[in-house]
Amino acid sequence: MSRKSHASPAPPASYGDAVQQLEQLVAGLESGQLPLEELLGQYQRGAELLRYCRDRLQAVEDQVKVLDDGGAARPWAAE
Repeated sequence: MSRKSHASPAPPASYGDAVQQLEQLVAGLESGQLPLEELLGQYQRGAELLRYCRDRLQAVEDQVKVLDDGGAARPWAAE
């Protein structure tokens, strides 16, 4: 018997982990096998993961711009 928690899942450990989780969510959503009650939660988790990925990509893009401008690289904080 599984217990469901309404607490938000922990953020992904890395960009690669987030992408992997997104791929799994998409496969589950596309399968059409998820109960209606789970669809919204899975969709919301996917939106959180997508936002995480976009934020990480933006941080890397900003760092590349600094390097391209000949500036000293600022430390990148992987959150």
